[in-house]
Amino acid sequence: MTARYAVFGQPIAHSLSPHIHTAFARQEGIAMEYEAIEASAAEFSAVLEAFAANGGMGANVTAPLKEVAFALCRTFTSRAKLAGSVNTLLRKGDSWHGDTTDGVGLVRDLTERHLLDLRGRRVLMLGAGGSARSVAPALLDAGILELMVVNRTSERADELVDAIGEPGRAKTRRWEDLHELGDFELIVNATSAGRDPTANFVLPMSLVNSMTTAVDLNYGEAAIAFLAWARAMNCRNRVDGLGMLVEQAASSFQQWHEVRPETDPVYAELRARHVLAGAE
Repeated sequence: MTARYAVFGQPIAHSLSPHIHTAFARQEGIAMEYEAIEASAAEFSAVLEAFAANGGMGANVTAPLKEVAFALCRTFTSRAKLAGSVNTLLRKGDSWHGDTTDGVGLVRDLTERHLLDLRGRRVLMLGAGGSARSVAPALLDAGILELMVVNRTSERADELVDAIGEPGRAKTRRWEDLHELGDFELIVNATSAGRDPTANFVLPMSLVNSMTTAVDLNYGEAAIAFLAWARAMNCRNRVDGLGMLVEQAASSFQQWHEVRPETDPVYAELRARHVLAGAE
């Protein structure tokens, strides 16, 4: 039975993961099947087990299934436990092992592709949902000075910072207080607020200094509004989620096949196809 891999989500037809993993497999000479499978949160458990019964050995998970997938894992990495969600599943015997590779993917993209030194930087995280929980610990591990988490529902921001357990470096403030927070060297949009490309993403000018990098964890049309704001504010660097997507996929691929593929050719090919808009 051919080993099968897949990405699960809802909706999922737009996913670039099949293209990325097929390119990785071709690069490494690995025979594999990788497909996109749509599943709701309610049906995901049954769909995932049917996938395993038919040769499924590993999977990626995207919205809105990351927390559901975490609950289905018998074992998971410490960073997945901290996030309370997984985006990578590995079949071990008759159960699933879970990990989250978003954070390491983001850090690798910023530090190796965009050549940013994250050490000592003051970072603003917009949002406190699953995406924020996945990347916040990795940013702290990369040596940032301070992580300020701001969410429209302040309780979720408090929960995230409490889970991180670094009260000296990770802090929360209310969304209404954004104009009082000073400036940041890195602003990360982990919200879905910009997914309407016609939306007017408004944030205070005071958040930006001459060194500010603006990063949207979304890609494609979902990143347009935030990156348009960043361009209007003359942010030094503007980065969408393409690099993180490719790098987190490479970390998943490495767990499944014990080899890390070259990411630059895949990233360059996707960028050249104008799949994603706005990153500079």
